[in-house]
Amino acid sequence: MADASILRGGLIGCGFFARNHLHAWREVKGGAITAVCDVDLERAEATAAEFDIPEVYADAETMLQLGSLDFFDIVTQPAGHRPLVELAARHGVPVICQKPLALSLDDARAMVGACREARVPLMVHENFRWQRPMRELKAAAEELGELFFGRITWRSGYDVYRDQPYLAEEPRFILTDLGVHLLDLARYFLGEVDQLSCVTSRVRPGIRGEDVATLLLRMRSGAACVVELSYASHPEQEPFPRTRVLLEGTAGSASLDLDYRLTLNRQGRIIRPHVEPHRYAWATPPFHAIQESVVAIQQHWIDCLRSGATPETSGEDNLRTLELVFSAYEAAESGRVV
Repeated sequence: MADASILRGGLIGCGFFARNHLHAWREVKGGAITAVCDVDLERAEATAAEFDIPEVYADAETMLQLGSLDFFDIVTQPAGHRPLVELAARHGVPVICQKPLALSLDDARAMVGACREARVPLMVHENFRWQRPMRELKAAAEELGELFFGRITWRSGYDVYRDQPYLAEEPRFILTDLGVHLLDLARYFLGEVDQLSCVTSRVRPGIRGEDVATLLLRMRSGAACVVELSYASHPEQEPFPRTRVLLEGTAGSASLDLDYRLTLNRQGRIIRPHVEPHRYAWATPPFHAIQESVVAIQQHWIDCLRSGATPETSGEDNLRTLELVFSAYEAAESGRVV
């Protein structure tokens, strides 16, 4: 007999990143995936067999009608997000959706609006702000006084197209795929943005979209933040999938390095705690920080469903990050500050 205290979820999309979701759901208290769906039924069946999931579907609406589900977990490619989120809204089913929420602001606003109108919770499955080092850095930043500068850096030469070849075909790439993370971190640490400028480049041969972007943000507080994104760099130490962050305030500074060492300098007093993410048995370093964050995100989602609280990375909140992404494209294409 099924445990009535467990919220039952249906996962849609059994591709590359779904394995992290499914492993993570086994760590979550109060929620579990009881059905999987993929247009490739054989892939869905193989996933269900591997993770001991009882129900398998090739059609999301059929899964909704037959699965007795408490929520959807959408892990498809972004182009498929809107119809699935709107389907969940029509059926009154809460939905957590992988980033980027949508490939256009119109689609994202429509999805958020559909869930708002149906009074259905919508959470975006962002992972960088949920990594333990980022949470620890956020706590440390409370000791820095008023923040006036930030730098968030991702400069990598990692072949991200190997596991996700469709990324090479995207006409807009690094800002949409990775910028949603780093711009969300800028908001997380420094608050909302008043204006930005952006320069983009396409360096790697054979891809359609930009693989390098550099942004300067002016925050509503008056602080400045530089955001650097690159999949075309040749670093001495390959950082993938880690992010460097520097925050400076009126009472000190804090930085996060590639070895998960947090350096806090508060009026000359320096401490360097180690903030290594937890390594689950199924984790595959160096991806363990992301994999740990998937557990944290999904636990937060279940806790919010149970308490009725608004998720930290709700659809409404994520719209503000997506507005920055598409403003960055506008700034890069026009050469203007927006």
